[in-house]
Amino acid sequence: MWLIIMLFVSLNYANPVQHGEWDSLVKKHVAQDGMVDYAGFLKDKKALQHYVDYLSTHQPTAKWSKNEKLAYWINAYNAFTVKLIVDHYPIKSIKDIKKGIPFVNSVWDIPFIPMGKEKVDLNYIEHSILRKEFKDPRIHAAINCASFSCPLLRNEAYIAHEIDRQLEDAMRKFINDPQRNQIEKSSVKISKIFSWFSGDFKLNGASVIDYLNKYAKKSIDYNAKMDYLDYDWDLNGIENKRRQAAKSFKK
Repeated sequence: MWLIIMLFVSLNYANPVQHGEWDSLVKKHVAQDGMVDYAGFLKDKKALQHYVDYLSTHQPTAKWSKNEKLAYWINAYNAFTVKLIVDHYPIKSIKDIKKGIPFVNSVWDIPFIPMGKEKVDLNYIEHSILRKEFKDPRIHAAINCASFSCPLLRNEAYIAHEIDRQLEDAMRKFINDPQRNQIEKSSVKISKIFSWFSGDFKLNGASVIDYLNKYAKKSIDYNAKMDYLDYDWDLNGIENKRRQAAKSFKK
């Protein structure tokens, strides 16, 4: 009997994570425009904690497919980012959360994410796992840093059998979002994400303009003038919606 129980536990841990809890939370607390109800997440803190605990104790194994692993790590990045905000809420910006050496360590260097016996940080998930292992630039449109200039937090969980469609949709919406990228035929003002991670978008000798043209509704000239928009690190909370609208109007 004990052997059967251990075998069941072993098989259960090998199975890919189901993201229904996260899906329910983001459907409830993330608007279609990507603005986040962090006060609502705070009220559902137990459910959020249960989901991230589940992630921490059910890490990907070699038996998982590539898409199952990718969905896991994108959802993990987003869920733990929301948890970090909720644990410090109310705050004006994620960058107000500090630990370590000023101007050296950032919020993304805080090792608060339990993974087995270790604790990792958000930078580890983004750079050592997502970017390094998957090499898919669409990831940049899927992970959300809780800031207004970030690509929108999706109000559904990423799931393996839908992830290609979801990533395509996320990148298309991001590039064509005039608050985050301003596209014209002869000039573009784009997110600094395309500067910070320019190498990720220059696949097989292509340029950033080539990548933008894969998704942009307006065709961009190859020699178009390219500038980068200031990055707005204000919290992407619904309480900031009117203030962000006023800032956009002033521009």
